[in-house]
Amino acid sequence: MTINICLLIAMLAAALWTVMGRSLLKAAIGLATTSAIVSTLIFRLASPLAAVFELSVCTGLITVIFVTTISLTKPLTHKEIVGLSKDRLKRFWVLPVIVAIAGIGMFLLNIKNDIAAAAPPSIIQDVRYILWNMRQLDLFGQIIIIIIGALGVAILFEERKKDEW
Repeated sequence: MTINICLLIAMLAAALWTVMGRSLLKAAIGLATTSAIVSTLIFRLASPLAAVFELSVCTGLITVIFVTTISLTKPLTHKEIVGLSKDRLKRFWVLPVIVAIAGIGMFLLNIKNDIAAAAPPSIIQDVRYILWNMRQLDLFGQIIIIIIGALGVAILFEERKKDEW
């Protein structure tokens, strides 16, 4: 029990360091540290699969994407930030509307998976069955986030190549 309390205090300290730090690189490392501690707590709570997912995706993949993105970007002036903000607002004003419509649509459709009620308990314990049959929307969302992160890094590499010429 005292180990869990120590881990919670360490997680809180790492999270505060992440949020309060001024350096983006230190914040990314603090986020990875926080995620690693959360993964340890999840493992101690007897959920090893969730702990492995947390450790591999959040601590590993997300940190690599953040550090790569931070290392490939250069600081902008205040004028450039204002110009980019106005440009982004013009291009992406429709995204919140699309998200709101999709959320309302999903709420109205009331998407439910009744597979859990129909399946025997022995099948429900199988992680493959849960991921591919019961949690398809979650899995789809994770795949989209990973693809977007990879495409973002690829776009940053392309912009850097154009600037070097």
